[in-house]
Amino acid sequence: MSKVADLCILNIICVVCCIPVITAGASITAMYYVTLKMVRNEEAYIIRSFFKSFKQNFKQATIINLIMLLIGLVLYVDLNVSKAMQGGAGQIFHVIFMAFVLIYFILFLYVYPVLARFYNTIKNTLFMAIRHLPYTVVMVLIAVCPLLLLLVKSYQIQSTLFVLFLLMGFALIAYCNSYFLAKIFDNYMPK
Repeated sequence: MSKVADLCILNIICVVCCIPVITAGASITAMYYVTLKMVRNEEAYIIRSFFKSFKQNFKQATIINLIMLLIGLVLYVDLNVSKAMQGGAGQIFHVIFMAFVLIYFILFLYVYPVLARFYNTIKNTLFMAIRHLPYTVVMVLIAVCPLLLLLVKSYQIQSTLFVLFLLMGFALIAYCNSYFLAKIFDNYMPK
């Protein structure tokens, strides 16, 4: 139960710190910093560790966050333009841009945890994701699980699950993915 309480506290802090969108990168990085420590049983104080990482990684995480937001916006516009195009060309461009969205999502899953643990380039981060493709696929599936909430027919159950997700969902996803990330990162630690 203490892990559940820690994840709730971590999730609430992360969500609050993401409200000014510009600080979302530092907040997500700090959340992964804490969940990676939790997975390795190195955890200390959740709040203190979160804000320590938030402060340490603020500049680099904010720059990465702005780049990710810009790329996300461009992909969103490209997808809308490809939908509006008539004929086969629109469908081809739509498929191409969806492939870029998948790459973007995979990068999003890796870039903040990697920043929490290492200094790494975007290119090396993408290669890390490709090199550990089975883990990457599982992490993508874990990250898209909340979309299953949309399949629940009962509004009452759906709203209850949504509140639970807001209470601990992002931190729970980060915690689950941190199991795989810890295994991946062990390959890059000096022996």
